[in-house]
Amino acid sequence: TQDRLRFDFNHPDKVTKEQLAEVEKLVNEQIEADHPVAYHLTTVEGAKEEGAIGVFDERYGDEVKVYVVGDGSFSKEICGGPHVAHTGMIGTFTIKKEESSSSGVRRIKAVVSGGSEEIEVAGEE
Repeated sequence: TQDRLRFDFNHPDKVTKEQLAEVEKLVNEQIEADHPVAYHLTTVEGAKEEGAIGVFDERYGDEVKVYVVGDGSFSKEICGGPHVAHTGMIGTFTIKKEESSSSGVRRIKAVVSGGSEEIEVAGEE
């Protein structure tokens, strides 16, 4: 949503407080860098070839949106869409909870202070 998120990721163990603090720091650095956020349409195979991250065992349509933050070196992924045109709109990122989602999968629940109205980002539509 515009003010909170849930992020699942593969990880064999509980994430330490130090690791969570490092994640918060890294994410907030990228937010403060105020990177532009854009997308382009491609196929799932095209997304894989360009190195986009996605849950490739899920079913996608013939075309997918690949969202790119900045130059794509920090984040490039298949996504339904973010709610910002640039990362500075997000505000401060704070992890509220880390938990097990399923075997070998951890979940972070976090909030952001920006709470921007939903804004369509630059793309090909």
